[in-house]
Amino acid sequence: MKILKLTPQAEKWLLARRARPDTEAQAIAAQIVADVRKRGDAALFAYTKKFDYTDLTKTGVWVTQKGIRAAQRETSAKFRKAVEKAAANVRRVAEKQLPRRWTVETTPGVKIHQVVRPIEAIGCYVPGGRFSLVSTLVMTVVPAKVAGVPNIVAVCPKPNPELLATAGILGVERIARIGGAQAIAALAYGTKSVPRVDKIFGPGNKYVTAAKQIVSSECAIDLPAGPTEAIVFAEHGNARWIAADLLAQAEHARDAASFFVTTSDALAREVQREIQKQLAQLPNGAAHSSTRLSGAILIAESAEQACEFINRFAPEHLSLPENGAKSLSRVRATGTVFLGPWGAQPLGDYATGSNHVLPTGGWARRRGGLSTADFVKCISVQTITDRGFLHLAEAVETLAEAEGLMAHRNAVRIRR
Repeated sequence: MKILKLTPQAEKWLLARRARPDTEAQAIAAQIVADVRKRGDAALFAYTKKFDYTDLTKTGVWVTQKGIRAAQRETSAKFRKAVEKAAANVRRVAEKQLPRRWTVETTPGVKIHQVVRPIEAIGCYVPGGRFSLVSTLVMTVVPAKVAGVPNIVAVCPKPNPELLATAGILGVERIARIGGAQAIAALAYGTKSVPRVDKIFGPGNKYVTAAKQIVSSECAIDLPAGPTEAIVFAEHGNARWIAADLLAQAEHARDAASFFVTTSDALAREVQREIQKQLAQLPNGAAHSSTRLSGAILIAESAEQACEFINRFAPEHLSLPENGAKSLSRVRATGTVFLGPWGAQPLGDYATGSNHVLPTGGWARRRGGLSTADFVKCISVQTITDRGFLHLAEAVETLAEAEGLMAHRNAVRIRR
C-alpha cells in the first residue's frame, strides 16, 4: 500500500476515481433486467445456468423445507450458537430503531397520529461468491421480522448449508437459488416462479448494484451498496491492529477500498510494513484478495484536515482507535464508526448488533445504514373536529387563494 501526502490534488483524484460510473456494468445489467422483465422465467433460468452454472429445471428454484432442516443438522452446534448470538444482538438494536406510534394536537381540535405499518413483501439478496454471506441474511431478515414484514423472500445464487441453516434459525421459509442482476429483476417485476416484492434489500456486486438502481423507479430498494470502503484514522496507536482492520475489508471484493489516514510519518511507515507482513501470513486466497486492495496510506497535515477528508469521502466504515471522542466530534458523514482500539471492524460485520448494510460511494453524506425504519411505512392520520376546522378554515382559504386553487378554497368554504 502506497504512502501519499493528503494534498488537494490527491483527494480530488481519489474522489473522482470512486465517482466514475461503471458504464459496462450498467449496460450489462440493463440488458439482463429488460430480458427478465420481458421473458420471465425463461430468461431467469437461462442467465442462472450461464452465470451460476445452476440448472433450475433440475434443482428447482426454491430450496425445500426438507433441505433447510437437513442443513441445520449438517452444521455444527458452535455455528448455530454463533448465529443465534449475532441475531439476538441485531434484534436488540432493531427493536430500538423501530418507529413508534405517536399523537400530537397541533391546534385545538386537530390531532395528527403516526401509525406504523410493515412493508408487505420484501426480497433479501444474499451474495454468493466464494462463500454465501450468512451475516447478510441476519442483517436483512432480523429487522424485517422485528418490523413485522409478513412476506420475506431470500435469494442467493449458491446457498450453502450454513446459509440454509441460518434461514431455518431465523424462520425464513423461502430461499431461491438465483442471484445477479437476473435475481433483482425477478424480485422487482415477478416471474411465474418468483413473486414480485415491494422492496429489495442487501448488497451485491457491481451488476447487482446497477440492477437495483435500474428497477428502483418501480420497486423500492434499501440503498445502492457498492464496493466495501474502510478508513482508519489515528495519529498514534497499534500498527498491527490498524493493518489487520485495513486488510479485513479487502476480503470482500477486489475493488474494496481501504485507507489509513494519519498525521504521523513514523506510524504510516510502521502500518505499511505491518500490511506486507500480515499479507505474507494470510492463507493464499485471502492474501490474493488483499493484494488487490484499492487504497492508500494518507499523511495529513493536521487532524482537522484528516477529518475534513473523511467527511468528503463519507466512508462506509470508519475506525477511530485513539482519541475517538475528540475525532468523532468532527465527523459528519460515515456509515458506521468504531471507537477505541478494541473496535475490530469484523465485530460490526457480524455480531455487535449494528447493521452491516451501509451506504457506500459517498451515500453516507445523505443517509445512514440500514435500520428497522427501512422496513416500515409511517402513515399520518389526521383527526379534525368541527372546532379544529374553524381554527384552520380562514388560514387555509387564504393560502389556497394565494396559490390560485379555488376548488381547494371551495372545499373549505362550503363547510362554513
